[in-house]
Amino acid sequence: MRIALMVIRLIIKVPYYFFQIWWCGKSKTRTFEESFQIMKKITKKANRAGRVIVESYGTENLPKEDGFVMFPNHQGMFDVLVFLDSCPRPFAFVIKKEARNIILLKQVADGLGSYAMDREDVRQSMKVINAVTEDVKAGKNFLIFPEGTRSKNGNQMREFHAGSFKIASKAKAPIVPVALIDCYKVFDQKGCKPVSMQIHYLPV
Repeated sequence: MRIALMVIRLIIKVPYYFFQIWWCGKSKTRTFEESFQIMKKITKKANRAGRVIVESYGTENLPKEDGFVMFPNHQGMFDVLVFLDSCPRPFAFVIKKEARNIILLKQVADGLGSYAMDREDVRQSMKVINAVTEDVKAGKNFLIFPEGTRSKNGNQMREFHAGSFKIASKAKAPIVPVALIDCYKVFDQKGCKPVSMQIHYLPV
């Protein structure tokens, strides 16, 4: 219902927005920062159309220099969008291979130079870890979900996978813990009433 509300209220601009996101992944001249700002602007409009209220706290805790990794709990498909809405610094992300085929998420991932990891393929996983490590060393920020898959129990977290922290460890990058609260309600809750969720960027 929430996605339908976003689409309906932006119906005239949806094709244009989709093209903009798609072009971010195809353009050879558009910079990473430019692509991020375009997606951030579209995300804010989509959230407003979907009556989603993002309460953001602690952005002042982000490192002064780029090349850090954010590790949040994982509650659902909206998680990446809440970061796009609230994070003032450009970032890419790592998602599981299965999510790579979801329309729009695929285009957003391409536009930000993100990676999809096949958890069943050790060799491919190591290639992704090494590639992201080099990107972080070069000053690119990343979003990684250490639970691997979303929790299906609301705000209750799943166990973190130790391997998720290899990238930050190998890159010697600052780790930014992030807490998401009520994010799952955005797409799981029935109806179209306004919904609020919180994101807390915690001290490094």
